[in-house]
Amino acid sequence: MIGSGVFSLPQNMAAGAAPLAIIIGWLISGVGILALAFVYLSLSRRKPALDAGPYAYAKAGFGPFIGFNSAWGYWLSAWIGNVSYAVVMFSALSYFFPPFGEGNTWQAIVGASAVLWLVHALILSGVQTAALVNLITTVAKIAPLVLFVVLAVVAFKFDVFTLDFTGASNLELGSILNQVRSTMLVTLWVFIGVEGASVVSGRAERRSDVGLATMVGFFVALVLYALISLVSLGVMTQPELAALKNPSMAGVLEYIVGPWGAILVNVTLVVSVLGAFLSWSLLAAEVPHVAGRDGTMPRFLAGENKRGAPATSLWVTNGLVQIFLIVALFANSTYTALFYIASTAILVPYVFSGAYAAKLAITGEGYRAGESRTRDLIAGLVATAYGVWLVYAAGPTYLFMAAMLYAPGIIFYVIARRENGQKSFSVLEAVLAVGLVVAGLAAAYLIWNGSISPL
Repeated sequence: MIGSGVFSLPQNMAAGAAPLAIIIGWLISGVGILALAFVYLSLSRRKPALDAGPYAYAKAGFGPFIGFNSAWGYWLSAWIGNVSYAVVMFSALSYFFPPFGEGNTWQAIVGASAVLWLVHALILSGVQTAALVNLITTVAKIAPLVLFVVLAVVAFKFDVFTLDFTGASNLELGSILNQVRSTMLVTLWVFIGVEGASVVSGRAERRSDVGLATMVGFFVALVLYALISLVSLGVMTQPELAALKNPSMAGVLEYIVGPWGAILVNVTLVVSVLGAFLSWSLLAAEVPHVAGRDGTMPRFLAGENKRGAPATSLWVTNGLVQIFLIVALFANSTYTALFYIASTAILVPYVFSGAYAAKLAITGEGYRAGESRTRDLIAGLVATAYGVWLVYAAGPTYLFMAAMLYAPGIIFYVIARRENGQKSFSVLEAVLAVGLVVAGLAAAYLIWNGSISPL
């Protein structure tokens, strides 16, 4: 779960909010993501046969079209997220090699492409090999994050933290509500991965490990993320943090201890992103692979190599990552814009996972006679409400972008249904599909005429 987002938290949170709104944002996200973590814990126990995470839950609960769009959205989020990882990694490396700039220069894109295909080859060599490398990178990045928190606590000044606590003197920040909204996709981005254990649960040695991994990952991440963003506000003021280059943790630690702090953070980010890149490349390939195997996506995506790696899905996924890296070069796309898109794309699978957990709690499916369902019902309803709130917080620009990316998936859905001799849509699904296409076309037009520019 700990990827690149944590290293940019100080700037990403301060860019649109003062301390009070950031605290409120963490409280909302903490409750929402905790509910989502409980949802995946419950679903892993109630439905152990569903081993593809959010996609499988949405399909089981709400039909093949909703299930497909959950798989598609999760896939979009994963591989677009990998594009953002590549951009921020080379932005960090620009501290040592200035031509890499903000991670979107031609030199950075060439370097990112090389990393992409190296990771691709590693995964093709076998899932277990990739998992071992990811474990090593995870261990290597935790210690510097803890060190940052300790040093920032020592340097913390309460008068700096409380200076313009509500943001009232900065008219650009807007109301408290607007400030809180600005934090939502940031907090969602750093928590994406809370469901990761459930996505690859089919490869787990013990299914009981899935729920434990989900909850432990959540609590470790929550403590680290909240501390990093909040203690930074006691070291530098909100405007100072907002002006930092990403990864902004480097700027904060350099402010505290000098150049070696920036070096440490930038090196740690590179290590972290390499691990996250591995994890999300595997997750991104796993969902269409499983969906192709069960007929939700075209069956060619189910292809495996002799080592059991999802080879076909991986080639398609990383091919799209490569295309978007080139787009990032010509559109001058930033890390922030890319992770906003990735965060918006994942809202569909999250909303329907919560709704499915609530549905099971209401119907009693998967529960023993007399077994309490109250906690699971509350978690499901809260997670669903949190997802709907995030849709509002995302705003029209990123929702339009998500619609444009979702719409082409309908072609893949129709192909898969025809391969299996099934009717493509029910009446309701046809209405949803038409609405999605219209929204996607509208988004394309608005981007073409310059009305919106998510990148």
